[in-house]
Amino acid sequence: MKIRVFLVDDQVLVRAGFTMVVDSQPDMEVVGEAGNGGEALEKLAAVKADVVLMDVRMPRLDGVEATRQLRARGGDSPRVIVLTTFDLDEYAFSALKAGASGFLLKDAPPTDLLSAIRAVHSGDAVVAPSTTRRLLERFGPHLPDGQAADDNRVAGLTDREREVLLEVARGLSNIEIGARLFLAEATVKTHVGRILAKLGLRDRVQLVVFAYENGLVRAGR
Repeated sequence: MKIRVFLVDDQVLVRAGFTMVVDSQPDMEVVGEAGNGGEALEKLAAVKADVVLMDVRMPRLDGVEATRQLRARGGDSPRVIVLTTFDLDEYAFSALKAGASGFLLKDAPPTDLLSAIRAVHSGDAVVAPSTTRRLLERFGPHLPDGQAADDNRVAGLTDREREVLLEVARGLSNIEIGARLFLAEATVKTHVGRILAKLGLRDRVQLVVFAYENGLVRAGR
């Protein structure tokens, strides 16, 4: 079974470029495309897709609202990778909150794009640790700066799970977390899985959003 990819971007040449990259892979195929979020929602109601590459800034309906509506359909709705030129793109963080499974710069190498599609299709998040750090550095001033929220889900974490959560929120990979906390990579992965289950979150992206929104960490700290 090939990974079915749907492209959403208001620039025809950008879609053409992504189509060439995706269709060059034996395990992927482009099953459709749209020039804005509204058109994408209409077509995805009839076209089955596994992963959507979603531009953020588009006319009629932007990628944030399109992502929110698409993920709200539930069931086997496709997972979304947000694409942007970045440059302090305030929509990117909102798109992740809306349910996107990851974030990728449009000028990322083709190999990164393909790896991201495969990662998201397998159920993982696509935001690489280095990208997470860069994203949070840019968005730090826009994130809540109050006291940590009184969330019962946080209280249900063990001390070790809380430590791992904070390191994930700081953008560290499982290997880096293991080195810092003197844990095996497999053990870190197990902790991350338990944290996701206890907090009712989908992936590492949502963990980062959760930690910052609840004041558990601050950008630059």
